[in-house]
Amino acid sequence: MQFVMTPIRILVVDDSVVIRKLLSATLSGDPAFEVVGTASDGRLALAKIPVLKPDLVTLDVEMPVMDGLETLAALRKSYPRMPVIMFSTLTEHGAAATLEALALGASDYATKPSNTGSPAVAIERIRVELIPKIKALCGAASLKLVPLAGSHPAMKVRSPSNPRIEVVAIGTSTGGPNALAEVLPQIPNDFPVPIVVVQHMPPIFTRLLADRLAKQSAILIDEGRAGAILRAGQAWIAPGDFHMKVLRATGDCRLTLNQGPPENSCRPAVDVLFRSVAQAYGANVLAVVMTGMGADGVLGAQEIRNAGGNVIVQDEASSVVWGMPGLVHASGLADATYPLDRLATEITRRVLQSRSSPAAAGVKSYSTLEHRAQ
Repeated sequence: MQFVMTPIRILVVDDSVVIRKLLSATLSGDPAFEVVGTASDGRLALAKIPVLKPDLVTLDVEMPVMDGLETLAALRKSYPRMPVIMFSTLTEHGAAATLEALALGASDYATKPSNTGSPAVAIERIRVELIPKIKALCGAASLKLVPLAGSHPAMKVRSPSNPRIEVVAIGTSTGGPNALAEVLPQIPNDFPVPIVVVQHMPPIFTRLLADRLAKQSAILIDEGRAGAILRAGQAWIAPGDFHMKVLRATGDCRLTLNQGPPENSCRPAVDVLFRSVAQAYGANVLAVVMTGMGADGVLGAQEIRNAGGNVIVQDEASSVVWGMPGLVHASGLADATYPLDRLATEITRRVLQSRSSPAAAGVKSYSTLEHRAQ
């Protein structure tokens, strides 16, 4: 019996004729897609959706008649689960509107390939950034195990460890802004360790995300800056287009930034941050891998496990895309898996329990054992 894959049906919504043609032509060049229609504003798009029945909508942020935010809010009332990717400019206004769209329920975003001066460059950017996101959101991307040096995933069972946690490191991508908005505001203001975060986002976006989360949270949250000392009760988000690392020197742990080559096609990369916290803190690390596509974080999670630290991941049901956490889980590197609405409580519990009396800390392993028994 031969199975034929049904193409992913896409509706392109943008007020620019040039962008509509560019997106339609580029997406139609991939056999996995079928562009079933276009619309120049939100009102036309909402009228076309029940007729064309797309699997996914690409939605411009700035449009006449009915802009992207208004369109998204109306769309979500009738189609709460339809994947929507916002298509925005890499500007302060575009970034702010995109973050608002994500809060309103957009699945992900891509930045417009403006000012490239070359149609070929613009097409390549769409292929690199937008196409993988569409496939991931529509379930066309499969989990592929990353080769891990020295052992097979099935051999990664280890005795439960209970080091004193001195830092929490979080990695996330697709769906991450909303996931972080669920987790970080629940962290108490007297949280006894620092938090470092990589969220795959370009410049401007990460600063606005940090500002937005800071207003919602009891702990201090800021965009990472070179030389900043890690302190308890403060979270640092890696700035767009910079890898962020933690370096221990003269007793303090400080942030360093660099523009080294991208890893896993990402800068900032989770693997870079995770490796550095494993080197700086050894076993005293709790790593958290949340929703996101791709493999970033798997090799870094292995470094943390090898150093004696612990790794937990967001579960599949609550993830927008179970790529990053799913691969950590499939590679045998996750100590436990939790739904998004339990992550903040679990992070806090693990940190406080690891830093309490030895007798109290000894019961920490129940969630690890419970997870492995499933």
